[in-house]
Amino acid sequence: MNTEKTEAIIAGMKPEQLPIAEHKLHGWTHFAGLYAGEHVAATEFVIGATFVALGATTTDILIGLLIGNILAVLSWTFITAPIAVQTRLSLYTYLEKIAGDSMTRLYNWANVLIFTVISAAMITVSSTAVRLLFNIPAQLEWYPTNSLFVAVVLAVGAIVVVVAIYGFDAVAEFSGLCGPWLVVMFVSGALVLFPALAESVLGRTRLESLAEFITIGDRSIWTGVNNQGEPGIGLWEVIGFAWAANTLTHFGLIDMALLRYAKRSVYGLCTSAGMLLGHYIAWIAAGIMGAGTAVLLKSTIADLDPGDVAFRALGYSGYVIVIVAGWTTANANLYRAGLAAQAIFHNHSRMKVTATVGVITVLVACFPFVFSQMLPLLTYAGLLVVPVGAIVFAEHFIFPRIGLTRYWAHYRSLTHSTPAVASWAAGLVFGFGLQAMNVMSFFYLFLPTWAFTIVLYTVLARLYGAAETYPVEEAADRELAEAVKNMQRRQAISDGQPVMDTTMLSKGLGGLAWTSLGLTLILAMIVMFGSPDMTTYDKNVAWFHTWGFVFTIIYFTSSYWALRRGKSARNVTLSPDAAA
Repeated sequence: MNTEKTEAIIAGMKPEQLPIAEHKLHGWTHFAGLYAGEHVAATEFVIGATFVALGATTTDILIGLLIGNILAVLSWTFITAPIAVQTRLSLYTYLEKIAGDSMTRLYNWANVLIFTVISAAMITVSSTAVRLLFNIPAQLEWYPTNSLFVAVVLAVGAIVVVVAIYGFDAVAEFSGLCGPWLVVMFVSGALVLFPALAESVLGRTRLESLAEFITIGDRSIWTGVNNQGEPGIGLWEVIGFAWAANTLTHFGLIDMALLRYAKRSVYGLCTSAGMLLGHYIAWIAAGIMGAGTAVLLKSTIADLDPGDVAFRALGYSGYVIVIVAGWTTANANLYRAGLAAQAIFHNHSRMKVTATVGVITVLVACFPFVFSQMLPLLTYAGLLVVPVGAIVFAEHFIFPRIGLTRYWAHYRSLTHSTPAVASWAAGLVFGFGLQAMNVMSFFYLFLPTWAFTIVLYTVLARLYGAAETYPVEEAADRELAEAVKNMQRRQAISDGQPVMDTTMLSKGLGGLAWTSLGLTLILAMIVMFGSPDMTTYDKNVAWFHTWGFVFTIIYFTSSYWALRRGKSARNVTLSPDAAA
């Protein structure tokens, strides 16, 4: 392949089709913050309460969630991150290279469905906080029972759609700074409501041992009995869900899009910031908050929604946490749904396609069953894409080790890969067939489905051309890859070095933001450990609600101000001569 032809090929490629350039890679702190922000969201209120409703025991929760989330971290580290770092490609680009246009189109339709449902659920969750402002009753049926609630959903959803269309970059930046605050608020909410639980079980507000925590948990939170009064789920189910909740992104390889920016594959361990600080702590805290709210309101957790729980635990900050957590998560997923839809309807602009998908999403959000069924929805969404992840895993890791040719479909210029499409379809039939036959817990269905698809795709690919060699095409691919690297090296020089904001004002704003978080946590601890009786407890809670809201305002004001100053500084770059 001559130089002119190579440059013409590169010029004709879209930016997302190219591997990530070396100078655009990030360190581990970037991914720790990214995952902490993404995995402490409004869904945690729903999932935490679901474990209570499903009847897990306290020991199952403490041990099972820990094991399951560690398994999820290892899945990212040893499956997703190595493929992402070695290729520097997103899953969409990799899939198009190994499976052709038809497979990619089917996969985009799946992503439109998945991300639309998740976005709708988050809009519904945000609306549960807004409904409290208008005294709208909780929506506990699968359909809306109040016309004013529908109006609230439409209003909240309209904001989400508009932002996804026009202002997603700003929201993405804002979401990043929400992570630390969300973690602190989840922990604070559990601390604030736990004395009420202790009073209802032990007759006093203070704990004296870990054993008493287990006792309170077993009697009033994770009782081992589900909503129907029957024995609930056990340790294996808890482990399975914690592991399966994110199969969409690790076994399903969606997070190749994020981890392709990692300098090393070991940065997959940074997902622990989301799984342990986020899912483990937040799910436990949400269960405590839900049970505590039920005790104070003399209700059951099944009769509460996230707005009830957050307001009782955090006061006006509870409105903020539900709205912000739902809003930012809905925006990110609606944006993803719009991108997937635009890839299908490529003759239309992303804005128009996102608007259309957004309208459908908002209509779905009017039906509360979407967020009330988040646990099975997340599991089934993962099962839908796990076969795709298995196909990529087989092509990337297994083929070179057994003498098959990686990228064989690309070398044959195929626009339709029969082995890939057939394997995905068969994987879905296999996985959902196991569910229909009730062979095993549906939390673990992704494992045999993944293995089955790997074996089937490997066999079919061998029959359709993967067993052949393509020396000419492989040489051209290597030449193209080297040309891309040379181009990116030149870009790195021309881009110069970013100027970081190290001014005293920005440092002071950052310090003020972190101080406000620390003071919020201290106030929550005073409620937890400084309330010898319910009279003192009520006073401490009122104090926390007032000042916690003040510190929330201070945190977002100072941290967002610092964010904007930092972004302005990064937009100023040194010239190549100055950088030298």
